[in-house]
Amino acid sequence: MKTLIAFCLMAGAVGSGYAAEPGMAPFTPASDLKGAWVFPSDPRLPNVLILGDSISIAYTREVRDLLAGKTNVFRLLQDDGRRPVNCGETRMGLQNIEAWLGTRRWDVIHFNWGLWDLCYRHPESKAQGKRDKVRGTLSVPLQEYRENLEKLVVRLKATGAKLIWASTTVLPENEVGRFVGDDKKYNDVAREVMKKHGVAINDLHRVTVDFHGKYSVKPGDVHYTREGSLELAKVVAKAVEDRL
Repeated sequence: MKTLIAFCLMAGAVGSGYAAEPGMAPFTPASDLKGAWVFPSDPRLPNVLILGDSISIAYTREVRDLLAGKTNVFRLLQDDGRRPVNCGETRMGLQNIEAWLGTRRWDVIHFNWGLWDLCYRHPESKAQGKRDKVRGTLSVPLQEYRENLEKLVVRLKATGAKLIWASTTVLPENEVGRFVGDDKKYNDVAREVMKKHGVAINDLHRVTVDFHGKYSVKPGDVHYTREGSLELAKVVAKAVEDRL
C-alpha cells in the first residue's frame, strides 16, 4: 500500500486513505470516472490540489488541461490509484484531511464541501447515493457544517497554501435527496466562515444558476454534461491562476 501511494504522489495523484461505510459512499457518475487519472507532474511547477465532490471530479481534468505548463493539478485517488475520491461531506473531510493533504507542499488548494452535507439519506433508499428527503436524515446539520468548516479551513491554512473556496453548485427542482434553498443556506454559512478567515471565494453557485438547466444531465440531477463541466473548469482554472 505504501508503495502504491508513493507512486500516486509522484504521478500526479494523491492517495486517499478513505474507507466509506458500506453502501453509503457519496455517489459519482460512472461517466465522470472514466479514463486515466494518473498524470506526470513537473517538479518545477507549483502544485494545486482540488478537493471536492463529484462536481469537482468532473471538472478536474479539464482544469488540468487548461493549466498545462503552468501548474500541476492534483486529484485525490482511491488507494487502487485509478479512481478519484469523492470528498463527500465535512465529517468525511475531518476524518480524512490528514491523509488527503499528505506531505506534498501545496501552493493552491481549491476546495468545497456542501452537496453531501445538506443531503438527506436513508440506508434503504434505492436512489443513487442513498438519497431520500422523505424518509432520510440530514447528513450534517447547518450548525455542525459551520463548525466542521471552521476546523477544515484552519487545517488547510496551516499548509501555507493559498486557499479558494468553491460555493456549492445550484440545486435543481425535484432532486430526490436535497431541498431547493438549502444550497443558499449552506453557502451563506460557508461564505461567513471564508470571510472570517480571509479565504477567496469562487462562486460556482452563481455560475450554475446562470446555466438555466442547459447543462444538466437530466431534470432533478445535480450533475452536469461534459459541456457544463468544461464551463466550470474555465472558471476554476481562472480562479486558480489568479492565485498563483
